[in-house]
Amino acid sequence: MKFLKTTEIVKVPENVEITTKARIVIVKGPRGTLKQNFKHTKLHLVSDKEKKEVTVTLWLAKRKQVCGVRTIVAHIQNMINGVTKGYRYRMKLAYNHFPINLNIPENGSFIEIRNFLGEKIERKVRMLEGVKVFRSEKTKDEIYLEGNDVTLVSLCCAQIHQICNVRNKDIRMFLDGIYVSEKEFIEED
Repeated sequence: MKFLKTTEIVKVPENVEITTKARIVIVKGPRGTLKQNFKHTKLHLVSDKEKKEVTVTLWLAKRKQVCGVRTIVAHIQNMINGVTKGYRYRMKLAYNHFPINLNIPENGSFIEIRNFLGEKIERKVRMLEGVKVFRSEKTKDEIYLEGNDVTLVSLCCAQIHQICNVRNKDIRMFLDGIYVSEKEFIEED
């Protein structure tokens, strides 16, 4: 069965400006600008500046294609939250015997991980553009990753987590690693 027309509307806050052109969405807000390309979809995106809303429409689609409408709406809402509030991920270092040494240079463009499970090798994770990493001042083994784009911040967290995977050992016993402990907005309402 095909659905004739599926429409979702995204309300835009007062301090945010959205422009759509050829399925490319640009969101400008107080924290910066985000741009995302949706050319891989068959959706119709229209931004209305007077009503302060974005309309996402899909014509003659099956049920699985209709799911894409809500996905694009969620992406746009994440972009709006990013340019108004920003995203912060908190990661904790977990170790049992060998303490993990973490070095973050002043510019925060990458992190160096040493002494993971007592290994001598140095692991480096380069941060993506727009993501800042810094140590927690209150807690000893904790780092923060901040940025406007939730996909880039979460991707950096995943890269840090994956570089510290325990291999060739029983993961029920060796729980060492760097894990995401909390996700929050930088600026609360």
